[in-house]
Amino acid sequence: MLRNVVACWFILFAVSIACGQNAKPKNVLFLVADDLNCDLQCYGEKQVSTPNIDALAAKGMRFDRAYCQYPLCSPSRSSFLTGRRPNATKVLKNPAAGRFATDYTSASPHFREALPDWVSMPQLFKNKGYQVARVGKLYHYGVPGQIGTPGLDDKASWEFVVNPAGRDKAEENKIFTLTPGSYGGTLSWLSAEGTDFEQTDGLCATAAISLLEQYQDKPFFLAIGFYRPHTPYVAPKKYFATPASEYQLPALSADDQSRTPPAAYASAKQEQEKMSDAQRQEAIQAYRASIAFMDAQLGRVIEALQKLGLAENTVIVFTSDHGYHMYQHGLWQKMSLFENSARVPLIVVDPSAKVKGKGTTALAELVDIYPTLADLCGLQAPAELDGLSLRPVLSDPAATVKDAAFTQCRQGYSIRTAQYRFTSWSGGKQGEQLYDLTADPYETKNLATELQHAKLIADLRSRLQEYAKNEPAGN
Repeated sequence: MLRNVVACWFILFAVSIACGQNAKPKNVLFLVADDLNCDLQCYGEKQVSTPNIDALAAKGMRFDRAYCQYPLCSPSRSSFLTGRRPNATKVLKNPAAGRFATDYTSASPHFREALPDWVSMPQLFKNKGYQVARVGKLYHYGVPGQIGTPGLDDKASWEFVVNPAGRDKAEENKIFTLTPGSYGGTLSWLSAEGTDFEQTDGLCATAAISLLEQYQDKPFFLAIGFYRPHTPYVAPKKYFATPASEYQLPALSADDQSRTPPAAYASAKQEQEKMSDAQRQEAIQAYRASIAFMDAQLGRVIEALQKLGLAENTVIVFTSDHGYHMYQHGLWQKMSLFENSARVPLIVVDPSAKVKGKGTTALAELVDIYPTLADLCGLQAPAELDGLSLRPVLSDPAATVKDAAFTQCRQGYSIRTAQYRFTSWSGGKQGEQLYDLTADPYETKNLATELQHAKLIADLRSRLQEYAKNEPAGN
């Protein structure tokens, strides 16, 4: 009898402990900027105002070596939202302009074509009873053409969605563009009239705040996809306070000037070649103005989270879909395999972490976000995930979970280690690049032909070949 009583007591004790641990599941606030590089104060860039992103970094862990898997919107977003690499999702390009996901075949390529039954990151949380919502751009859709539409969405991922459309969409005719009639694929910008709240990102923040108020008594996974600083670089006039002439243009190396190897510079666009230095400075000014504007909207959301008393139990992730060139290497925008295009900002705030306000040089990839959030929230993620949980790094910035990060683009594959970046184009047929990023952080000297690096190159080349062996036909 006594033995049974003791056994029952232990069972009740174990249940009470388990219930106590699970009484308040961690919420997730997932913040994604569009086309944002590491031009942020917390990453060392002084000529941009990002106080709210900087404040996030002061509360969490800043990853200084985080990388996308494909420097283009749809391939990257499909990858990190599924936790699978681009060769698994088979999404290696953006869909044709104007198409959105009324069905998957008309909006190809969509990851559901290759992975029809896959459980996406938000879908995992939805399946576990979380309130799951999307505001703005998470999966791909064209900016600005598809603002206000569902774009290339995945209906299975969300319970509720908001597709805002603001004054920036309505006033496209006022935007300066290098290509008349085009605003998203080319450099374009506008110092806008009106308030923050009228812009699409302002509407995003307002909708997100409303959902936080609605979800405050329930576990939630709230994803907010800001539209800036994607072209057109639109922001209210006050964010253009720094004169364009104060922005210094990047220096170009001999390889940049000769564009060697040519495959590495294939993202160059004809209309951008004709820009004057004054226009280049104006583009940089507008890009950073739109970053500052986006930062202000992010700040509104974080302020609401804090006022509602939710910050103590909410994991926050802030990142971008890929990096971005602002004339580094003579290039603009994305679709290269240089650091500027492959590297992304990544900040993770875990309210239960003992280490806060630190940076880490541990290598990270965007495919690591899915397993990290599942781990932090105590959820069982799919075994086939291609990333790794970054939780050990959140506890110790000196820890590492991987020794390399991989990025691919067109016929190129690139591996980033702690010291080097090695890139091979078409298996070396269109050239190779090796940079010592410790000695040469701006990638000015290609070491690929230097004999003393032959063994290193052979090793890195072998790793790229292994990574690329499942490359889809026709890529």
